[in-house]
Amino acid sequence: MATKEKDVIRLERESVVPILKPRLIMTLANLLERSTDRVEFLKLCKRIEYTIRAWYFLQFEDLMQLYSLFDPVHGAQKLEQQHLSPEEIDELEQKFLHYLFQVMEKSNFKIVTDEEIEVAHSGQYLLNLPISVDESKLDSKLLSRYFTEHPHDNLPDFSNKYVIFRRGIGIDRTSDYFIMEKVDMIISRIWSWLLGVTRLQRLLARRQSRRLPQDPKKTDEITSPEESDDLYVERIRIENLELSMKSMLSKITIQEPTFDRMIVVYRPASGKGQDNHGVFIKHFKNIPLADMELVLPEKKNPGLTPMDWVKFLISAVLGLVALFSSLEMPKADIWVMVAILSGLVGYCGKTYFTFQQNLAVYQNLITKSMYDKQLDSGKGTLLHLCDDVIQQEVKEVIIAFFILMEQGKATKQDLDLRCEELMESEFGQKCNFEVDDAVQKLEKLGIIGRDSIGRIYCVGLQRANEIIGTTTEELVLKAKQTSS
Repeated sequence: MATKEKDVIRLERESVVPILKPRLIMTLANLLERSTDRVEFLKLCKRIEYTIRAWYFLQFEDLMQLYSLFDPVHGAQKLEQQHLSPEEIDELEQKFLHYLFQVMEKSNFKIVTDEEIEVAHSGQYLLNLPISVDESKLDSKLLSRYFTEHPHDNLPDFSNKYVIFRRGIGIDRTSDYFIMEKVDMIISRIWSWLLGVTRLQRLLARRQSRRLPQDPKKTDEITSPEESDDLYVERIRIENLELSMKSMLSKITIQEPTFDRMIVVYRPASGKGQDNHGVFIKHFKNIPLADMELVLPEKKNPGLTPMDWVKFLISAVLGLVALFSSLEMPKADIWVMVAILSGLVGYCGKTYFTFQQNLAVYQNLITKSMYDKQLDSGKGTLLHLCDDVIQQEVKEVIIAFFILMEQGKATKQDLDLRCEELMESEFGQKCNFEVDDAVQKLEKLGIIGRDSIGRIYCVGLQRANEIIGTTTEELVLKAKQTSS
């Protein structure tokens, strides 16, 4: 599809190891030449996972126990049984949020910032209606207190009412004729031309420049992809479509970057005479940046945009002025009046039907987000997060140990670079490897050390297995095999 100009946005590369753990382990094991080393390496990988899982067990158990008190379905009954004071409940709420945010950080989820919201809203994809949150239906005390006690950088303006976490980058493509959208695009370009002729565009541009912050992620301000480690994704949008008969009458493909996973945390406002302690946690997948409003809590019913009303009123005024002017002429032409009235009625009808179509698309997207894009909620999301933390930690430790075992001593910076090079060369994946976390876990396991100048080295495979020792899981598996 031909476009007027490429719309490329820059996204920070993720710290997630995207390879499945079984594939990672088997690929690395097959790189070892000796079969005895492969056996020892596979044994070590299992022991690393069993040990890391045991480290997190108690913390995750506390997290699930706390959430049972604030589960929107049964939490209120359990709180009543505990006979806790309001102060004790507040303390437990903050403790739960502290554990939850720790798990989010370990899973490499990041809080969506105002800057990312602006980048997302700078374009349209499938959702063409302005969606906003009914903030009167959301509690503001819970998160306000948490962020007061645990300050974070770059918090969005809405962080006192709800928090959106995101992780992973993907691409979504949709192919269709987009007839109404193309018509709307043509009318918008005509409208922009009229604004330019009447010089109203300059006034609107001045007002918008005062209101909107500069977008730091546009490509005319950044270095080329070859000079940066960030991820560059092109947006292919209808509003940038080059006008031609072929493009207007044929199918086109539009493209938008997506957030692979998004999690929303919020609490509904309490009703009169009620004290609501339920915490909602919703988990979504493959959400386009420009359609990020799909995950917002307590959405208002959409209506016509202010710009639609402005266009509608200006068109009505101009049409009526033209109509009365033609009536005042000595010889009024009935066909001129019919043309003016037809154009006015046609434009109003187009505005109404476009809104109705966008509303139908919105309702369809909401339905799809509930059934197709929502992965889980509440306890199911927490269980998924807990397992995700373990998987990420295990993969990081295994990669770092393998590099030290195969390539020898390294500084932390060299180890970081070598791990990222291994990911790209063997799996074709780029990521920002979290070397600090991996080294910390290896030191805790006791299977690495440092020489006199601070370089990191690892012990041999057999010695590493001896240091970690036989795990409980191995004893259970052995007992099962013996009994069978």
